[in-house]
Amino acid sequence: MSSNDPSDPVRRRNVRVALVAGAGFFVMLGGAYASVPLYRLFCQLTGLDGTVRRADAAPGQVLEKTVTVRFDANVRDVPWKFTAEQTSQQVKIGETKIAFFKVTNTSDKPVTARATYNVVPEQAGAYFQKLQCFCFTDQTIPAGATVEMPVLYFIDPEYASDINTRGKTDVTLSYTFFQTEAQQAAAEPPKRDKAS
Repeated sequence: MSSNDPSDPVRRRNVRVALVAGAGFFVMLGGAYASVPLYRLFCQLTGLDGTVRRADAAPGQVLEKTVTVRFDANVRDVPWKFTAEQTSQQVKIGETKIAFFKVTNTSDKPVTARATYNVVPEQAGAYFQKLQCFCFTDQTIPAGATVEMPVLYFIDPEYASDINTRGKTDVTLSYTFFQTEAQQAAAEPPKRDKAS
């Protein structure tokens, strides 16, 4: 029979096990919440999974080899019309290019959304780099307004020497706009109290 004496070795061991288990639970819970933003950051830094990387400056080298860049525009649960103003561009590897997208808010109120993006083929994600893009921040479009959104990009010259990409002549840059969490919360009808 164990006592409530704090010096009891069995009680101390049980308290220690409970503290370790509780700490482990909170570490795993925090890891679960942090995993999505950390994975997204990792993909942006490495180009993994077709994720485009953000660049600070254009490369100093432009090659004669060209790649056709195609543009894809989508919306998911956002009352917007979103289109690419050009379906494709011929780009020299290392050359800085600008592409334009157009967004029209077809609703009667301002809507805030954020674009996610990826590149196909997946291996090109490490070399497709953006200098300026609307996808890095939330975009709020007034009711009925149309906004033009530029993307300034280049394909890193190392694309031409990588065994996984050097023979690929087509790249597709795809965007999808999603409502932000704050916008979704504002759009949801208020929950009614069950008692009423």
